[in-house]
Amino acid sequence: MEDTSTEPDPERRPDRSSDEPDGASSRNRASPRSDASHGGGDAPADAPGGPADDAPDDLDELRERVDEEYDFDDFGPSDMARMSAEEWDAAFDPDSWITGDRLLARAEAELKSRIARRDVFGVLERVREDGEDRLLVYSDEGYAIVRPTGEVTGQGTVLRDIEPVVALAAMESHDVPEPPEDWSLPHPDTVPEGSGEFGNLMVQVIAVVQVLAGVALLVASFVADLNTIVAPAMGIVFLLIGLLLFVMVANARLSDRFRSEEYRERLRALRQAKERPDFVPVEGGVVTDDDRDE
Repeated sequence: MEDTSTEPDPERRPDRSSDEPDGASSRNRASPRSDASHGGGDAPADAPGGPADDAPDDLDELRERVDEEYDFDDFGPSDMARMSAEEWDAAFDPDSWITGDRLLARAEAELKSRIARRDVFGVLERVREDGEDRLLVYSDEGYAIVRPTGEVTGQGTVLRDIEPVVALAAMESHDVPEPPEDWSLPHPDTVPEGSGEFGNLMVQVIAVVQVLAGVALLVASFVADLNTIVAPAMGIVFLLIGLLLFVMVANARLSDRFRSEEYRERLRALRQAKERPDFVPVEGGVVTDDDRDE
């Protein structure tokens, strides 16, 4: 009797890399997103219903949330430190960033405006090194270098001040203000000794009124021989409040004087320096307007 049981031809055996039933395999191929969310196998990015189809919706939602949470008109280092990597990528789409000479020009104008408003303390120069124009901002405590690609390197408070400025300049939607003609740091001798003198004067007036009221109540208590302790107690309270206000004004003026003197010393240090600080790793020369035309 001829044996009709034959082994299947290995070359014709169906390739089943898993023991999943056909229905499960079809479901996985049709819904790769749920596989990914549950730790399943990877699916092609261009598969129907895959991550490529759902990513734009998620990205739009993230961008809307970032726009609501952050004020990009007043974007600072604290906002940058608070941003996550996903929020940064959503807010600043790499495909829409401004780069090259246009970025340097916009960042330069923005920095000049901020230096004029005293929001940034530093000397701004456009330098050329290795055949490439760059922006250099340095002070007596740190520096920042801005490259045409938008990369910002450096150290100190200057770096933290410059990073958000460059990020804003790279955004097409941000309107860069026109800097004033005299945008550089002021001369040390032109810095006033203090600020807020009107506020100090108002506090002094209130303090004088408090002292006079306290003295009047104490004098009236002794002269009129009032049989109450309320009047002298209130007089003492008024006197203490007036003296406290005088102390606050004196402390504010002293603090303003110290801050102004520190600011003038930093300005003198920058003006008296014949060359850039030693910690600035830039040896390129300053690019003038004539050099740019070339």
